[in-house]
Amino acid sequence: RARLGAPKAITATAHKLARIFYTLWTTKQLYRDSGAEYYEQQYKERVIRNLKRKAQELGYTLTLQETPVPGVS
Repeated sequence: RARLGAPKAITATAHKLARIFYTLWTTKQLYRDSGAEYYEQQYKERVIRNLKRKAQELGYTLTLQETPVPGVS
């Protein structure tokens, strides 16, 4: 099963590119890259949401504090 990781990932990437191409082709729109910041923000929100859920399952309350950490965005 571990040997199927790379071929599955390649197939998934090709499928995603095909869907993007098809959508752009049929709607006659230009491709707009969201940028790394967009994906980093989504990742941060997903991590926070998962941590809140896990804390609630364990009976804790999660309090967010916005403190900048050097080297981490």
